[in-house]
Amino acid sequence: MGVRSTGSFPASTTKADGHLLEYFRSNMTGGGGAALQTIGPMVATGGSTTIITDGPAQYKVHTFTSSGSFVVEAVSLDSSKNNVQYLVVAGGGSGAVTDNGWGAGGGGAGGFRTNQPGHPKAGGSLAVTAQSYTVTVGAGGAGLDGSQPGNKGSDSVFGSITSTGGGGGLRSPDPGPAATSGGSGGGGYNGNPGQPGNNPPTTPPQGNPGGPSEGTAGGGGGGATGAGSQGTGPSGGAGGTGSSISISGSSVHYAVGGSGVSDGQPGPSDPQGVGGNGVSGGQAGSGTANRGGGGGAQRAYPGNNSGSGGSGVVIVRYPF
Repeated sequence: MGVRSTGSFPASTTKADGHLLEYFRSNMTGGGGAALQTIGPMVATGGSTTIITDGPAQYKVHTFTSSGSFVVEAVSLDSSKNNVQYLVVAGGGSGAVTDNGWGAGGGGAGGFRTNQPGHPKAGGSLAVTAQSYTVTVGAGGAGLDGSQPGNKGSDSVFGSITSTGGGGGLRSPDPGPAATSGGSGGGGYNGNPGQPGNNPPTTPPQGNPGGPSEGTAGGGGGGATGAGSQGTGPSGGAGGTGSSISISGSSVHYAVGGSGVSDGQPGPSDPQGVGGNGVSGGQAGSGTANRGGGGGAQRAYPGNNSGSGGSGVVIVRYPF
């Protein structure tokens, strides 16, 4: 029922041949309108693929650094093998710019969502069926020149899972548009609080709020696992902490907020190299591409921009 064979199995096969992918394409169909099925792992295409070993298990990993489709061509007869693990990170927001001697806030990190078992931010299991799933990789918010709030990052999407772009940093004398709230919020300005993160709300939370400002020191943008720090005295606040995850086979850090800036000193640099640092003069640091970091703020000097947010990424893996 559902599957019929029109020929004999090949004499020898290996995992390298896609688990009988060509055989099933040529010799098996779904009877009665049922989806194509395989006796081994499911068969899917899309993105850049690799095979990894994680502990006792082997996985096929699909990494998307640009938008595309995750296409499930055949599901497994073993339903447990049709559950996928995902990481969906949105684009980070850019830092704000000020030219009047006040502080400016760093950009918020892109929303961070995963269901990899054991990760502290893991959501529930996700089973897929034989169909095409839309994959959108969000761009980071563009850096800016001239006194204005930062730009929000763009959302990243895998099927029904959406991570929201990070909020742009705030600047004096006004916060500008509501684009400052997002996966993680933009940092505050001129004694004001930072903007909310986890907007719209997800469980577990996809991000955190931006840090508040004290006096002329702008707050840091929020990150995946921590709020942005308050700007204090002569220094802008640090960006909120991100998260490491080994879904691709090695531990990689994502979604750190960008740091703010005061009228005297730059904000702290991110030791993970993901979020951009704020500067008082010169070019602010940008978030790292495909890591969803927020951009650093800038105290405006003509010809130099605030830091852009880093683009996002979508990674999908399943037993192989």
